[in-house]
Amino acid sequence: MHKYILIVFFTGLITGCSSGDWRTASREPAGIAPEPSKTPQAVIEVYAADAFSWKGWFAVHTWIATKAPDAQDYTVYEVVGWRTDRGLPALKSYRTSTPDRFWYGAKPEKILSLTGDKAASLIPDIEQAVDAYPWADEYQVFPGPNSNTFPAWVARQVPELGLEMPFRAIGSGYADD
Repeated sequence: MHKYILIVFFTGLITGCSSGDWRTASREPAGIAPEPSKTPQAVIEVYAADAFSWKGWFAVHTWIATKAPDAQDYTVYEVVGWRTDRGLPALKSYRTSTPDRFWYGAKPEKILSLTGDKAASLIPDIEQAVDAYPWADEYQVFPGPNSNTFPAWVARQVPELGLEMPFRAIGSGYADD
């Protein structure tokens, strides 16, 4: 009997603490990325935000944004699992002036920020690493490859980035194998 009470309690706790519906969760800019129109130099930023719903208690979602010198937009690179359910590659890239959008209700934080000549010299290396990412069509929450495997793998290909993944970047160690 106690076992069933605990199951009902934890199920209620987990569903009650979810972030709600992903379709209505905030995707607004967090206002922490340099504005492209006011930033002529190159920029590389890596962000982490709590994963959606109860998974955010344990894990983060990470992504990379680059902006070439004088560019009016960033290119954002990230791995998203639901894409594979629809027959699309998990790895996607897109252009935006706001690479620091909330991750379905969770405010991102910068885990890396480079600007200027160093950023400009590393962007081609990042692009090459993105093109060579070996798990572009795969996604598995645990142990990976997942959204954290991707930036960790890029960091291994471009060590000059100096990217250190956060502790809660579950799946980042998959790139070590």
